[in-house]
Amino acid sequence: MKVVSIVGMPGAGKSEVARMFEASGFIRVRFGDITDDGVKKRGLELNEDNERRIRELLRKEHGMAAYAKLNLPRIDSALKHADVVIDGLYSWEEYTFLKANYGDEFHVVAVWASPGTRYARLAARPSRPLTLEEAVSRDRAEIENVNKGGPIAMADFTIINESSLENLRQGTEKVISKLRWKE
Repeated sequence: MKVVSIVGMPGAGKSEVARMFEASGFIRVRFGDITDDGVKKRGLELNEDNERRIRELLRKEHGMAAYAKLNLPRIDSALKHADVVIDGLYSWEEYTFLKANYGDEFHVVAVWASPGTRYARLAARPSRPLTLEEAVSRDRAEIENVNKGGPIAMADFTIINESSLENLRQGTEKVISKLRWKE
């Protein structure tokens, strides 16, 4: 069984790619569900400031591999039924934790889009849109505080997402085909 993690900066298209993996038979585990649950449990509004606060709190409590550790039971349970795609691995520590747990069955797919493309997408998204200032601030926080660059740099595959959804789908299908071929 394979564990495939989708990595990339906000607005690159990670969730779209994860949904495409899910449509091809992978079970999707979204790391951000833990953040959303933490915001809701505290009776807070789902917004960038509250989400960041919860992310930082969880990492303070559980270390920089928090999301991988907290989601490990969900991943292991899903693996009993199908391959797993992780939507939202962030830190280098999460990467090394999962690599240590799953070894050669752990694969990383980076989704890349330029800052200008990503910021336009983030401003236009229907759920949790970000202003330019919020998007730039989130980029800086994820690069400087969360060690997000390492997993992107270590990706086994990179999908460039600068154009159409159809091109993204084609790139994703090529990666899925290569992963299935490795079985």
